[in-house]
Amino acid sequence: MVLRVEPLVAAISAAREALPQGSRVVFLNPQGRVFNQDIAREMTELPGLVLVAGRYEGFDERLLDRYADDELSLGDYVLSGGEFAALTVMDAVVRLLPGVLGSEDSATQESFMDGLLDYAHYTRPEEIEGLRVPAVLLEGNHALIRRWRLKQALGRTWLRRPELLAGRELSQEEQELLNEFMAEQ
Repeated sequence: MVLRVEPLVAAISAAREALPQGSRVVFLNPQGRVFNQDIAREMTELPGLVLVAGRYEGFDERLLDRYADDELSLGDYVLSGGEFAALTVMDAVVRLLPGVLGSEDSATQESFMDGLLDYAHYTRPEEIEGLRVPAVLLEGNHALIRRWRLKQALGRTWLRRPELLAGRELSQEEQELLNEFMAEQ
């Protein structure tokens, strides 16, 4: 079953009229390009955004031809509908907008912001079931903490998502830290 064209045309047209010029219409569709952090960042620059979530077998192709500025997929799988995909896109984009998170730095220090997975995080107490917070994090040396975090981010990415490193040109420091991490494994 394919969604009827007329109700979607009416909804898209009404949404476009309510948004500023230059807003984009994005269909959530398994055939779309895979959504990622870079696309989320691009979307923060848009004056507005209409997300169109499908259901059943999706959309009449003429809707895509006439109204889609873009098509996005969350990955190589199919959901019953595009609602969760739309919510995911909204959350990923909105949290990057200034003033949404408590600190301006919060969104810039996370997985994928610089093409790497995030480093490990710890809280108190310093020891839980015999597992301790790494000593470097307790010493207060911010330069060493920065290096440790970068090394851990590089190492985690190498272990869990090596394809992210394949397209990345590492700085000399990053290559040294990754080599150290690999040697420790």
